[in-house]
Parts: sequence; C-alpha cells; structure tokens
Amino acid sequence: MPNTAVVHGPAGPSAPAASATGSPFLSPSPWDTTPLDLDAYLSRIRLTGRHPLPPTAATLRTLQRAHTAAVSFENLDVLLGRDMPLDTAALQRKIVHAGRGGYCFEQNLLFAAVLERLGFPVVRHLARVRRGSTRVRRRSHTTLVVEADGRPWLCDAGFGDEGPLEPVPLTPGATVTTGDWTWRLELEPPAGPAPEQWALRSLHPDGWFDVYSFRPEHHAPDDFESAHYWTSHHPRSPFTGRVVVQRGDDHARHTLTDRTLAVRYADGRLLRTELAPDEVVHVLRGTFGITLGAQDAVLLQQRVAELA
Repeated sequence: MPNTAVVHGPAGPSAPAASATGSPFLSPSPWDTTPLDLDAYLSRIRLTGRHPLPPTAATLRTLQRAHTAAVSFENLDVLLGRDMPLDTAALQRKIVHAGRGGYCFEQNLLFAAVLERLGFPVVRHLARVRRGSTRVRRRSHTTLVVEADGRPWLCDAGFGDEGPLEPVPLTPGATVTTGDWTWRLELEPPAGPAPEQWALRSLHPDGWFDVYSFRPEHHAPDDFESAHYWTSHHPRSPFTGRVVVQRGDDHARHTLTDRTLAVRYADGRLLRTELAPDEVVHVLRGTFGITLGAQDAVLLQQRVAELA
C-alpha cells in the first residue's frame, strides 16, 4: 500500500516528543490480547501475506491505512440494544470474523491488541470529543498513543469520518496530509488547575476544526468499560436511538445518520441523499462494506422505518 501522507512542521524524524507525553510506555499493559488471531485480522483488513510486520512507523502507517479502509465506524448494535463486550475475543468475533464495523471503543481496542502483538508499545487513552464545540464533554472516545521508530504517534483507527487516516507524530504543531485532508496536533496550555492537553484538529475550508482532546493519562480497562457503557446506553449519548455509520477515504467522507446519506469533500461540497429503509441496508453493505445477515438486515430495516 503506497504511503500518501506528508508530514509537516516541527515533527522531523528525530524530533523528541513534547514533555506532556512523559514516559507513557513504562507501565506494563493490563490488557489481555492472547485471544487475538493475527492472521485472521490481517485477512480482514486485506493485508494477507504481509508478514513480517516489524514495529516501525512504516508498518504502523500501513496498518492504520488498511484498517480504516476496511472497517467502518458503526453503532448498529447500540441501535439494536445488543450487548457489546470489549474483550479481545468478543471484538475479534464481531469485527474480524463477522465482517462488521464498530465504534471507537471496539475498533481502537482491537487495533491496540494487534499493535501489541506485533511488538508496538501502546497506551490507550480516553478523549473528549469536540467536533468544533468549545463545550467540555465527558470522555467518550478511545484513542491510542503508539511508539514507533523511537517516538510517540497518535494512532486512531476508530473515529470515523473525521479521524486521521494515518498516524500523526505526537509533537506540537505536527501536521499530516493524506489525500485531500490535513490534520494537526496542538499542545494546549494548562487551564487553571487542569494540566496541558493535546488537541487533534482537521483542516476545513473555513479553518481548523477541533476533533477531540486528551491528556496523556493512563486508564484502566474499567475506565473504558464505564465510558463505553454510558456511550452505548445513556439517552443523551449521540449513539443511542439512531443510526450512525461513517467512513473516510483520501477524497470523501461518508456519513449515514438514520436515513440521510451525506458525502463531504475537502473543498466544502456536501451531497445529501434521503434513503428508503431498504436502501439503508443496501448502503450499509455497499458504501460502508458492512456484512449483514438476513436477520440483521430485516431488524435494521424495521428500526430505520421507525426512525422516520
């Protein structure tokens, strides 16, 4: 897979990480990744036969590109009221073997297991989604900091349409351009007693758009379980009671919200199409590449019709 990213700014190959990262890789990982079938995962993201995959920045880039191309962001199990465990075996059953997508907790925790199996040091972080807002929201997003080639990288395979397609060097002011899209990391100064934090931004036609922020803190698996439970169950969560499916590529960002399919381009163009319930199932399978059995297709069509 060709590398199309261009890294700009003070993030040169030997630039050190900012002090805010501290030493994030010193603690042993409390996550059990032993159930992972690495070959099955690589087949799922269409990297069959790519062994060996050394823990380098080039490998990290290849993996994130392949994952984001193959696995769509989706909340269909939330909509259907299903249990969504976060252990490696369950995530593998859903995303790898069943051909489904998932939202950030599912995708990035599975991706972290893959990276650790390949020898990458990984720290899992909880982030606050901004999406252009200045309001401080709860921590409802999972993102990763990964060490490769002696430096830390922000690596996020599970944000959806606005998420970076390739790793971003965890260095203040670092920018990465992939296809038509550009992302930048900023280190924001402390606000009162709160410590400094990282902010990921995406370049829109009218300027920089805040995607999310996070602090370089270690979180236990139970912290992710708690955030995941709120996000998948609370009525104020943006993922309960509606369809949310997303994917981005080098040139377009696709989103499906209930029965509205939107395609956004870097120059600001936005195309919207209203779908019938049966067309939603077709788009899930086609545009978003989600495997749906006959029973799930019927259930989703019924739920989508109720949302009209």
